[in-house]
Amino acid sequence: MRYGKLTRLLASLALPIFIDTLLVMTLGAADTFMLSRYSDESVAAVGLVNQLVNIVFIIFQVISMATSILCSQYVGAGQRNRVLQVMGVSVLFNFLIGLAFSAFLFGGASGLLNMMGARDELYVEGFPYMRIVGAFAFFQAVSLSAAAALRSVDKAHYPMFVSGLVNVINILGNYALIFGKFGLPAMGVRGAAISTVICRALSSALLLYLLYRKYIGHLPKGLFRPFPWAETGKLFKVGIPSAGEQMSYSLSMVVVTYFINMLGNDELATRTYGQTITTFVFLFSLAAAQGGAIVIGHLTGMKKYTAAFALGRRVLRISVAVTFVLSFTTACFGHTIFSMLTDNENIIRMGTIVLWIDIMVEVGRAINFFGVNSLRAAGDIYYPVTVGIIVCWTVAVGGSWVLGIGIHGGLIALWCALILDENIRGLIFIRRWKSRRWTTKSLV
Repeated sequence: MRYGKLTRLLASLALPIFIDTLLVMTLGAADTFMLSRYSDESVAAVGLVNQLVNIVFIIFQVISMATSILCSQYVGAGQRNRVLQVMGVSVLFNFLIGLAFSAFLFGGASGLLNMMGARDELYVEGFPYMRIVGAFAFFQAVSLSAAAALRSVDKAHYPMFVSGLVNVINILGNYALIFGKFGLPAMGVRGAAISTVICRALSSALLLYLLYRKYIGHLPKGLFRPFPWAETGKLFKVGIPSAGEQMSYSLSMVVVTYFINMLGNDELATRTYGQTITTFVFLFSLAAAQGGAIVIGHLTGMKKYTAAFALGRRVLRISVAVTFVLSFTTACFGHTIFSMLTDNENIIRMGTIVLWIDIMVEVGRAINFFGVNSLRAAGDIYYPVTVGIIVCWTVAVGGSWVLGIGIHGGLIALWCALILDENIRGLIFIRRWKSRRWTTKSLV
């Protein structure tokens, strides 16, 4: 496959993934922005809950990540029947896992919030939000599997279209249910939760429909008789360590959020606003890394390792350059952005400083997106999780405690620990990619 063709294929995948991810992030950002008009306590409560809910979503990604990796390599190897088996098993198991964790989030909402040290004013807002969003988390599980399947067979534009539609509905739903418009009651945080659930249900239904109509079509009955336990085993064998890196990172961020909660409501609200803003900064590098991973998976399935290596280097260079420009530009307008979200001068001051510090965090994050996604796509699934566990917990968590709490450096010092975490992991992953040891790890 020619290098120019590879670049075009990368662009055809990365662009819709970029737009899709932008729209998905906008779905969460719409909640934060609209709730900021309601109260800073609502924003802080939702941010606290989402740290916990996002961990569950990463558990769902055990299956969806493996789906993307296996399907990409099977497509490259020309094994369509195995692609179909992986897709079917993926949707089934994520649905069942989703039901189990939906029950857990609904029933354990009170205990989880207390575990996070939620103060009374945050508990009052966070409890109903968690029960509503958590009870229907299985919709997100199904959506993740269906979207991963579509992207792995070069149909990334369909999840993008679905996200666009869902975002319009979510914004209208938030407006109506949070503030009580169109004859509906003003429900605040509960309204944001209901709107989010409706949108996730619609998204899962549309993605399943598109997967069946646009790729599966006719599904031979013999593919699942007997049940493909071999492919099921591969999904978990690949998915557990693949999601383990993200699980480790998210758990470490929950602990960091716990530290921030110890500092006060203003710091926690600043963290929530800051995370919402910076998601739009790293969006490009995330999309480029995911699009590149799909192409690298295809090339690995075809045993074209030199092309995969060259493509990976191109993704890395572009991601870092674009991320630096975006993060620098965002920092320049930091005071204006935070002033649009809140009138709390302390939050605006801390948030403005945080966005300047975050420039180096985002550069490291861009490298990590590339390293983790590319290594996993090539079949090197254990290295990223090993590095992630060791560095995240020693540098991000340990450094945050020492700098933010131990020496009373506060939120600013704590954010500096994140610079060390992201960039140390990034340098390790660059070295691994250059070593080409991943060329011996193919799953097909």
